Formats: sequence, C-alpha cells, structure tokens
Amino acid sequence: MEALINFQTMIATSQAWRSPTRRLLDEATAAAEAMTLAKRSAKSRSNVFLVAGDCHPQTIAVVKTRAEPLGLTVKVGFVPDLMKEGDYFGVLAQYPSTTGLIHDMRPFAEQAHANGALFCVAADLLALTLLEAPGAWGADIVVGNSQRFGVPFGFGGPHAAFMGCKDAFKRSMPGRLVGVSVDSQGKPAYRLTLQTREQHIRREKATSNICTAQVLLAVMASMYAVYHGPAGLTRIASACTA
Repeated sequence: MEALINFQTMIATSQAWRSPTRRLLDEATAAAEAMTLAKRSAKSRSNVFLVAGDCHPQTIAVVKTRAEPLGLTVKVGFVPDLMKEGDYFGVLAQYPSTTGLIHDMRPFAEQAHANGALFCVAADLLALTLLEAPGAWGADIVVGNSQRFGVPFGFGGPHAAFMGCKDAFKRSMPGRLVGVSVDSQGKPAYRLTLQTREQHIRREKATSNICTAQVLLAVMASMYAVYHGPAGLTRIASACTA
C-alpha cells in the first residue's frame, strides 16, 4: 500500500493537483471512464461528447463502444470546429497527440467551461515531466498509462492506467484509493479509502464495472519513479525527445 501511495502521489504531482488519483485498467478504458465521469459531473445536460481526431485510435474506438449502450453521442474531429457546433458535456484531447504534436489547450478548456462542460485529457506520463501539467491550464480530468515507467511492452499490455481529477469530482471517480489512517495504537496505517461501495453491491447502477486496479503494474511504475527520482525521469524524457 505504501508503494501505491507513491503511485498516487506521483500521478497527482504530474497533473498539478493535490486531489487523489486512481489506478485503472488501461488508457482507453480510462478515457471511457473520464467520459462517464464528465457526464455525471458536468453542468451541461447534453448527451454529446467531443473527441479530438488525433487521440490514439484505440482510445477513440473504446470511447465509442462505451458510449453506445449509454445513449451518448461521440463526435470525433477537429476540436475547435466541433466546439463551435454547440451543445456538449465534455471534450477529450490527447497530450501530446498520437502523432506527437503538442497543442495549447488552455483556450479550449476555458471554452468548454463556459459551455458548462468538462475538459478531459489523455496524457503521456513521461512527457509530463517536461510539459506544463494539465491541471495548471484548466483540465478537469486527466487519464493515461504508466507503461513508460519501467513496465515491459508485453505486446501491448498489461500496464496500469491512471485517472486524476479536480477535487470536486473525487467522490464520483471509479476505482480504489489508498489513504493513511491511524490504527488502534495510534500509529499510521494504510487502508483503502473513498472506495465506491456501490461497485460491489449495485451492479448495473455502479459508478463503473471496469475499474480493475492493476496493482502489480502500478507498484512497478511507482518503484521505477522512486529509483530514478524527478531529475532522472526528466533526463529520460529529454533523451526521448532527442
């Protein structure tokens, strides 16, 4: 559990938030969870979710698949043009894009908020050691995966995905959170906390049914980060850009 605390802290720091972060199955399903979290939390009553065309193709495919039985409409394309069309409850963009482009998304996040919608970002965890954190420029929900942090390729998986959000939405997040409490002797003790109880008892009415925690992979990623430290991770990211 201490290693998972390290993982949560690492993710929250990379996103410029103090709020808790969760471990999920993979980046694509985490993006689908971001869509449903945005639907539950946004002020907009629209059923339209906008997805940037330069998101990873597997992410777009999973988001579309998840949206269909929920009665949500997913529009994929150039985000500025899609946002001009009108009503929507959320936006998903890739940071950097699947082709490696880095967009300035601050104005689009502001526009989404003005529309009562939430701005979601699928981010590269290693790139965030060099780029401005999404939370600093207005992102509401950030997802991604930790495969870059010492997890073997494995023909595409497995790896631990992550999700972070603004503090206002934390009780509606899927998954499990490790926290620090106090035991019967007054000593610090790790425990699962803010775990949505309805995942176990409400079935189809649950916040999520695909919130696999990927603990082993999260522990690997967190220990990789501990071993290299902030300076080492930044050096690795800089080498990747060369």
